[in-house]
Amino acid sequence: MKTETILIENLKCSGCASTIKNAISSLLGVNEVSVDNDHFSISVKYDSHIISHEEIAQKLATIGYPEVGDSNSLLTKAKSYVSCAIGRLHSQEN
Repeated sequence: MKTETILIENLKCSGCASTIKNAISSLLGVNEVSVDNDHFSISVKYDSHIISHEEIAQKLATIGYPEVGDSNSLLTKAKSYVSCAIGRLHSQEN
């Protein structure tokens, strides 16, 4: 089991955090995810024999939250706003 903190772009609110937590938690091999809005980071506990850092980072980028230092294009930023809105909706449902 490996625990890693990943700094990410475009993290704005609890809606973003909800989307990130749901998306990363759904990956096979990920056991625990926490999001720190104040430090623009996530902490992921995962089985490195099943999933890699790169696969987690790719999933983050796909939903609009690339790792710091990776490409953060206008399209990626737009994806983060959509992901944020979805996360807010899911938070209100619960």
